[in-house]
Formats: sequence, C-alpha cells, structure tokens
Amino acid sequence: MNTASVVGIILIVIGIVALTVQGITYTKREKVLELGPIEASKETKQTIPLSPILGGVALIGGIALVLAGSRRS
Repeated sequence: MNTASVVGIILIVIGIVALTVQGITYTKREKVLELGPIEASKETKQTIPLSPILGGVALIGGIALVLAGSRRS
C-alpha cells in the first residue's frame, strides 16, 4: 500500500464520520462563585458544527486518492 492509498482511506473515514456525526459536542465548566469553601459552577454544552460539504469533499478526495494509488501499482 502506498502513501496515497493510506491518506485516501483516512480521508474516507473522516468524510463518513463528518457526514454521520454533524458536530462535536463538549461540556464546558465555569466557576461562577467562590466564597471560602463554597463553590458554585455552571456547565454549558458547546457544539462545534461539522459541515456536510466538508464531509463530502473529504469523502470524494479520499476515493480519488485511493483510485489514483491503485492505478500506480
């Protein structure tokens, strides 16, 4: 397996994940109040959206690299 095929397979996996997940969600914890031993914190959920266009481009680019790598061999 050459480098183009390996990079193509990685791009295909990234494209499929980007198309199925649609975003990465994480929880952010912030300290709101601190009075001696008493603490109050707030948790907020943040989402980083993943564009379906990005997933499609990665998928198509990965397929093209796998095809190009198989033609060279």
